[in-house]
Amino acid sequence: MILTITPNPSLDRTYEVPSLDRGEVVRATGERVDPGGKGVNVSRAVAAAGRRTVAVLPLGGAPGALVAGLLDAQGIEAAPVPVAGATRSNIALAESDGVLTKINAPGPELTAAEQELLLDTVLRRAGGADWIACCGSLPRGLAPSWYAELVARVHAAGVRIALDTSGPALLAALRERPDVVKPNAVELAEAVGRPLITVGDAVKAAGELRAAGARAVLASLGADGQLLVDDDGAWFGAAPVDTVRSNVGAGDSSLAGFLVAGGRGPGALASAVAHGAAAVQLPGSVMPTPGDLDPAAVTVTAEVPVDRVLREPAS
Repeated sequence: MILTITPNPSLDRTYEVPSLDRGEVVRATGERVDPGGKGVNVSRAVAAAGRRTVAVLPLGGAPGALVAGLLDAQGIEAAPVPVAGATRSNIALAESDGVLTKINAPGPELTAAEQELLLDTVLRRAGGADWIACCGSLPRGLAPSWYAELVARVHAAGVRIALDTSGPALLAALRERPDVVKPNAVELAEAVGRPLITVGDAVKAAGELRAAGARAVLASLGADGQLLVDDDGAWFGAAPVDTVRSNVGAGDSSLAGFLVAGGRGPGALASAVAHGAAAVQLPGSVMPTPGDLDPAAVTVTAEVPVDRVLREPAS
């Protein structure tokens, strides 16, 4: 079982549009409404893979009730923490050429009591979990050290934890030695304070996160592939993608693929790459099922192409 924590969940509306013209009436060709937030997306991907998952998340107001209903409809067991503020609603506009425009609301401010209840709920539901994945931005009211406190408590309970966040919250949590951190290229560049131009730059940056406390780093490098750096070395994985339809939740799908495959080593990296490649070819934030995956198309190597220039350098 994989337990996820989403401190700032959302109700996500995704519209597919031919193009986005400012100041004009844009007619959507497709529409989806999904429960959102990075941890929620991980749970959705785990459930799509046929594995059990429990989603811990604060929910409030009518949007929160709709999120709970959507999770139930997708076979995801929710462990909601009631909060006074209304769950945020986000909008994504996906153009036919693959460009995505997202409008993310800030979300409610959690009180001290709601914050503590969220931590307590995680620990109460952690029994029997193979992994805990804590993902996404922190809502208003939570200090950057909140994730560090979560990692410390989860480790004290004897459970492995994966962390997908960025900025001060990521840096603060590193001291508690999360088992896996999963930055994308931009987040990795931000964490080390310099641009990433090549795959080798990303390897070096991942090594610095490990030196700061992360036991393993799973880094998404966009169209170039994914990188895993841990105690046993570094691996690079990639898969061809014919058409990018939407990258909403693709990184979350990758993390789910990594965790359901054991969360360690080149085999788990191959699963992460397969899930991410499948996700970007699906509409909105649809998560891939086993039938959408193409494991044979994935390549994983310990001969990391350190001199390869990233197609999307990160700064």
